[in-house]
Amino acid sequence: MPGSLEHMLIQAYADEEFLQLVGQFTVWINPATYSHDYGISHSDRQAPGSNGASPEFNKVCQETVAFDLMFDATGVVPPPIPGTPIPKKGVAAPIDEFRQLAVTVNSDTHRPNFLRLIWGQLQFDCVLSKLGISYTLFRPDGTPLRAKLSVSFTSFSSEVELADEANLHSPDMTHLVTVLAGDTLPALCHRIYGSSQYYLGVAAFNGLLDFRRLRPGAQLVFPPLTGAAA
Repeated sequence: MPGSLEHMLIQAYADEEFLQLVGQFTVWINPATYSHDYGISHSDRQAPGSNGASPEFNKVCQETVAFDLMFDATGVVPPPIPGTPIPKKGVAAPIDEFRQLAVTVNSDTHRPNFLRLIWGQLQFDCVLSKLGISYTLFRPDGTPLRAKLSVSFTSFSSEVELADEANLHSPDMTHLVTVLAGDTLPALCHRIYGSSQYYLGVAAFNGLLDFRRLRPGAQLVFPPLTGAAA
């Protein structure tokens, strides 16, 4: 529905290919802001007796996304999913639900789940790197009713994706993709081009009137990146 509130989704996957969905968490209150950081690592190469170093490219560092999540069980903020009751034991239950998906070691894979952040134009495959919890409001018996979770995520790419990204000619080729259930245009752009920022151009190229509703089975053409875009 146009203008309706879209809550951030945090999906958890058991595999690094992001095929085995094991659960998802809908945030109660969307972040007020989030940061998306990039980094490039250089090695200092300095000849003896020279006045300064000459940075030499080493690698492109992993991206990071960070934001704060607010949890409120006072009843002032309605649950993100209509019909969901307000937790009787304060914010402990929804925080534990988030921790189970993002922090707890999966008994089958022996590691925490892989995560996908989905909110508007943000589609970020990652792992949780840091979680801090601050409790700010309590019942008389000490039960926390409000909390702030400060979370940081580090980008994740499988070995196959890293190998594909190493093929520098790949974005310069035309790709024909069959849409699968659950696919989003930003995610497909990220997979093919290494960035989701081209989704509007791809939508226009394919004549899509609503890029948010891709029809499973439809075929989309992803044109090659040329010039400055590549």
